[in-house]
Amino acid sequence: MHVHIYCERGEAKFWLEPEIELAKNDKLSRSELKTIEKIIEARQDELRNAWQKHFNC
Repeated sequence: MHVHIYCERGEAKFWLEPEIELAKNDKLSRSELKTIEKIIEARQDELRNAWQKHFNC
């Protein structure tokens, strides 16, 4: 389970399972990644539920 983040300056991929972890970063700064990670942590249940619904898990 993972999530992709795209923005003007770059993109990233974070694993949601088994724990939230940066999988890939392309041009995003450490502070941007930290902000993204905080958003993912705050909404992790919503993201996991959306993943399961989308992929019929």
